[in-house]
Amino acid sequence: MTRAATVAEVQAVLETAYDPHRAEDWDAVGLVTGDPTDEVHRILLAVDPTHDVIDEAIEIRADLLVTHHPLLLRPVNSVAATTPKGRAVHKLISNRVALITAHTNADAPPGGVSDAMAHALGIDDAEPIAAQQTDPQDKLVTFVPHADAARVIDALAAAGAGDIGAYERCAYTSPGTGTFRPTQDSNPTIGEVGAIEEVAELRVEMVVPRARRAAVVAALRAAHPYEEAAFDIYELATQPSRSGSGRIGRLAAPTTLGVFASAVVDALPGTASVARVAGDPGQPVRTVALCGGAGDFLLDQVRATDADVYVTSDLRHHPASELREHGSPALIDVPHWAAEWTWLPVAERVLTAALAAQGITVETRVSTIVTDPWTGHVPMSRGAPR
Repeated sequence: MTRAATVAEVQAVLETAYDPHRAEDWDAVGLVTGDPTDEVHRILLAVDPTHDVIDEAIEIRADLLVTHHPLLLRPVNSVAATTPKGRAVHKLISNRVALITAHTNADAPPGGVSDAMAHALGIDDAEPIAAQQTDPQDKLVTFVPHADAARVIDALAAAGAGDIGAYERCAYTSPGTGTFRPTQDSNPTIGEVGAIEEVAELRVEMVVPRARRAAVVAALRAAHPYEEAAFDIYELATQPSRSGSGRIGRLAAPTTLGVFASAVVDALPGTASVARVAGDPGQPVRTVALCGGAGDFLLDQVRATDADVYVTSDLRHHPASELREHGSPALIDVPHWAAEWTWLPVAERVLTAALAAQGITVETRVSTIVTDPWTGHVPMSRGAPR
């Protein structure tokens, strides 16, 4: 038996896949318009919340619009219908269309914008160019009588300990002997005041997100059978994660820059803009670096790799020129909208699969309205100035 989703349930799925805490400080992500308790039967996904896209959502009777780019990125003092942004807000609210944005929080994670772009370009083993570090973690070690170990592990897991990847309640146990002598001020669970006691115990080890340290320690003290629970906390080193800016990987077979540039254009949705190329068309290409959206902030990191070409958008004259002065890699600058559109079908699959696992069925559609702001181009082919 399936049911409709709520706005809050869809938002929870998106935020699980694309953590809003990973968004840049200047960004504006999450629920923009809509009541979290409203039902969602139909979702439209798009890159930009333009008026044409909002009209499409209304036309197909979508209850929710999910976009990559924010509607209200910069602070505003008014959403009066006298401005384009204000009219968009009024149109969404009056037609009961909720709006959720996943922007920079959707760029870096597995299944995010750069990952989707890499798959579209035929790169299936891509790794981040600039990997984010894993969230800080601790390891909690405690010592528990055998009969109480499972109950204590359950309590620690409920407080947030023991999550490793797609697994939960992960713990390691090893047997040993604990010894102690209760003092006059104690009220021992096991043993007698003044007498040395030896107890068969299990050493229990579990990883703990550092943000959950206090909650897990409180859960340990509440669940442990002893009056005084013995435990150690070790701060673990962070490691590069699978999330990060950009991607780098190898093509299945080597090619040339000219052939690869044509393949890039064929792999992305068409716009009135052009793909610009810097480099020798006959240059061999096997290792490809890329970044969805504006990627010139990664130029220095890309130059330090073995990439033959870097594919991104919105490259500026001086940074691109300076990179080319160093030789490799070649550059391919593609339309911003086209590169980021590749993420929409991926996000659609994430949504439908996660909601289906909860017994929820929604209709989804990926918008094909081209919201690239450029509507045409004129080749600069008149030759050098005279």
